[in-house]
Amino acid sequence: MTKRPDPVQPANDDALALVRQLLSLGHAALAWQDPDTGNPGISRIAFARDPEAGMLTLVSGLAPHFRALRDRPDCALMLGEVGDKGDPLTHPRLMIRAQASYVPPHDPARSGIRARWLDRNPKAQVYIDLPDFAFVRLTPVSALLNGGFARAFHITPEDL
Repeated sequence: MTKRPDPVQPANDDALALVRQLLSLGHAALAWQDPDTGNPGISRIAFARDPEAGMLTLVSGLAPHFRALRDRPDCALMLGEVGDKGDPLTHPRLMIRAQASYVPPHDPARSGIRARWLDRNPKAQVYIDLPDFAFVRLTPVSALLNGGFARAFHITPEDL
């Protein structure tokens, strides 16, 4: 049996520019697994690529994905926007497999993370310091960019 060639290409400069654009959106869909049932879940999250801490989100302890990420850190993100026209499947999107880890409240890096988060999300001032909120690092494991029809690219964690 002949092996079919991988239709997904290595990333080129245009693909990496599109990745940077998608990483700057400020939100993502987060897929996680329920620690009790094993069933999948999905949530919309605020998202940022912090220059020092990497990919981050800020999570409330009331959200179902708070415990899910703590107990089962394997997760996935999808970043992208559907345009006003055309088939939604032709619009670019970035899928990232990641490992979640909580930033401890007394981590020396937290104050810098907090300040940079508020620069990007000033309305978070209302809840960022509530005791049930925590920053979560999302360390990429692998990624795939779908840039539209016949434009799929492997993205390495280092490219993110």
